[in-house]
Amino acid sequence: MKVIVADDENQLLMFLVRGLTAEGIECKPVNILSELISEIETFQPDVIVLDRMFGFDDSLSILPKIKRFGNPMVILLTALDETDDKIEGLLKGADDYLCKPFDFDELLARINALFRRKNPTPGLYNNQTISIGDVNILLNERLVEINEEEISMSKIEFDLLHYLVKNQNKVLNRERILSRIWQMNSDPQTNIVDVYISKLRKKLEQSDVFIQTLRGNGYRLSLK
Repeated sequence: MKVIVADDENQLLMFLVRGLTAEGIECKPVNILSELISEIETFQPDVIVLDRMFGFDDSLSILPKIKRFGNPMVILLTALDETDDKIEGLLKGADDYLCKPFDFDELLARINALFRRKNPTPGLYNNQTISIGDVNILLNERLVEINEEEISMSKIEFDLLHYLVKNQNKVLNRERILSRIWQMNSDPQTNIVDVYISKLRKKLEQSDVFIQTLRGNGYRLSLK
């Protein structure tokens, strides 16, 4: 997936680019509104995360031009949270609307949802589902269901859960997880594995599976 993030707040812009890149998304930052159209033409994104206001310029003015380039999906980021402002943005061609301040995981979930809308996968299951207990992983759609209810997962969370389920009841150490999920061949001296294991645990709380920590050894996914 290719995403352009366009915002004139450089600190927020680079935060979003780093976060999305860490999730395996190819990102292009843009901080000058007048350069956005040329960047879209060159980069050809699937999704554009677009700040509503660039200084005194309203990005709604270029939405019609944006939609001529392969109809990329557009999420508007804005501090304007009035209903009329949201309606105006959607009528001008935006596909989704997210008010500042926002949660990064929510933005990521909305980006993934728009990408699925733009690139639907034919066939719901297509024999590409793996399960443990009440957890189903739909590989083609990159969806996770608990009791047939879809659970929002980032790319890293999905890949990590898939890896744990494929190796259910086996102990996986940090080195194996880093190598498989992050393609790292050495320990980066961070707690990135622990952070994502914790995120997964929270999303699996209502399921009948759990991730056990075996201190000094690694992690194991199994039924409760």
